[in-house]
Amino acid sequence: MRACVLFSGGKDSTFALWCAIHQAYEIVCLLTIFPQRSDSWMFHYPDVEWTRLQAEAVGIPQVTAKASGVKEEELGAMKEALLRLKRTHGIDCVVTGAIASEYQKWRIETICHELGLRSVAPLWRKNPERLLTEQVEMGFEYILTACMAMGLGPDWLGRTVDSKAIDELRNISKRYGISLVFEGGEAETYVLNAPIFRKRIRIVEAHPVWKGDSGYLNIARASLFDKPD
Repeated sequence: MRACVLFSGGKDSTFALWCAIHQAYEIVCLLTIFPQRSDSWMFHYPDVEWTRLQAEAVGIPQVTAKASGVKEEELGAMKEALLRLKRTHGIDCVVTGAIASEYQKWRIETICHELGLRSVAPLWRKNPERLLTEQVEMGFEYILTACMAMGLGPDWLGRTVDSKAIDELRNISKRYGISLVFEGGEAETYVLNAPIFRKRIRIVEAHPVWKGDSGYLNIARASLFDKPD
């Protein structure tokens, strides 16, 4: 099937892309939605402009669209973009990185049904801890670009999620009740390297911004560079 991947640049949409590739879907493009508000209910906001480097690294064309960021209203932009892609690229299905959010999955499935597209969610209901461990063990390298939950302080911004970080996140999850995979909007991530990347991404300049009990990482400069043979 000819697939479009709803791509935010985070760990889950990137891993869903990996899954779709290995399940023999023909990935036609990556669709990235740029919300115009930082409190979007559906789409990633911090550093979404740097998804262009990830698209280049994986070698798949990227299509972008702007959304208002207003709850429910922002879905219209995604629906219009998917309709255009169905007409111009002949897509049959939409791949997403949804894990546990009924809010996101139901809305995407509704739009797909209205457009005659299949909704594919390869990570749906996977065990959160096992999923994080698989991502790290398989070579997905990613950092936190936003922290919006108790237990995730400024020191987590820009931090790479590795086995040690997973142990700490497990304890934070038990103490504060946050989603271990951040499905409740507790944090956002950005992938620097993955098995499907032809090149990896280096952050050249970034500035953490912290206000009150939450913050984000403002990536000012980043570039691609070759992986070692």
